[in-house]
This record gives sequence, C-alpha cells and structure tokens, in this order.
Amino acid sequence: MKFMMIVKANQDSEAGVRPSAELLAARRKYTEELVSAGILLAGDGLHPSAKGARVKFVGDQRLVTDGPFIETKELIAGYWLGQMNSLAEAIEWVKRAPNPTGGEGEIEIRQVYEPEDYGAQ
Repeated sequence: MKFMMIVKANQDSEAGVRPSAELLAARRKYTEELVSAGILLAGDGLHPSAKGARVKFVGDQRLVTDGPFIETKELIAGYWLGQMNSLAEAIEWVKRAPNPTGGEGEIEIRQVYEPEDYGAQ
C-alpha cells in the first residue's frame, strides 16, 4: 500500500520562511531513514501558495485564482510518499518524523488509491 504523509502549511511556510538548519538536518536524516528502509517513493517540499494557482471547474468553465490562499490550515507545505504494509505502519513512521514546524505542526496520512482498488471498472 502507498501512503502519502502530508506536511501541513503554517504561517511561516506560507510566508516563505525557510526552516532552521537544525530542522532541515532532521528532515534530511528522517528522509534517509525512509530510503534505507526501502519505503520512500517520493518526497518534496512545496513553495508557498503565493507562487501557485487554483483552477476551479464550473461545468465547462475554468476559473483561475492566483495565490496566495488565505486558509493555511488547508494547505500543504510538503510530503513524503511511502510504500508500507498498513496505516498502522505509516503512523509509526510519521511518529518518528521531526516536528514539521518546530512548534505546533501536523502531518496528515492518506492512503493512495491503486489500480486494484478500482476493481473491474
């Protein structure tokens, strides 16, 4: 099973404030642990939403809104994508992750759909 571990954005990440050298080193070490365990499929940090856009679909119309986006609690700052045996295993890996902000942070875990999840469709 594949799980995406989503690092939630906060005021600092949305302002483009770079993590401390210590936090970057801790993230690098954690990522290396995921690689060594043969779990990591992908992982990246994201630029602030000010450098992005949203496309809203309304029937045949496409409405583009440039960032930044106001609600940081709904934004992501980065992710790791890993191949794991269960949600419980993904949770255990996330519990080993460095605090994503150094203060109050959150990592959401979501299972990725795979072809077999769709059945014969």
